[in-house]
Amino acid sequence: MKEKIVVGVAGMPGAGKATMKEMVQKMGYSVVVMGDEIREETKRRGLEPTPENIGMVMLKLREEEGPAVVAKRCIPKIVKAEEKVVIVDGIRSLHEVNEFRRHYPKFALIALHASPETRFQRLFQRKRSDDPKVWETFMERDSRELSVGLGDVIATADHVIINEGTKAQLKRGVRKVLGDVVRKWMK
Repeated sequence: MKEKIVVGVAGMPGAGKATMKEMVQKMGYSVVVMGDEIREETKRRGLEPTPENIGMVMLKLREEEGPAVVAKRCIPKIVKAEEKVVIVDGIRSLHEVNEFRRHYPKFALIALHASPETRFQRLFQRKRSDDPKVWETFMERDSRELSVGLGDVIATADHVIINEGTKAQLKRGVRKVLGDVVRKWMK
């Protein structure tokens, strides 16, 4: 279904991707979460979903199957989505961006940005199994994310949403940017 509009979302851990995901689902968009693929692979390998194990599997999977492996695994989920507009949450490399662009000419990339201090507080409060409990683990995770190319993805995004404020402010930013993207591709 090449006519689908695919909107990739990138951001460092804690930038607000999960919050944005909830918002866009309530708006009626279909969402594919790339990180779920890594968490599922971690389970398949019989490992606990700790930050270290998930990070190790993320790197190992790319080493074993190539740098676009997670995007390739997500494409069938995009195909199955009923909606015309599909949000892909958690893009981490330009290899993934290029894979999506190859399959979906109507592709746009949004970067969510928040400061390290804000992101650490959010992750610490969220308490998901792979969230860091101390600053050092947080910084290690940031380094690992940047090592696969996340910084390049954020730097080359079509749109940037700064997420330092309230959920209402984020929602306004998301609505505006998604509106702009959909209007562009619906012409």
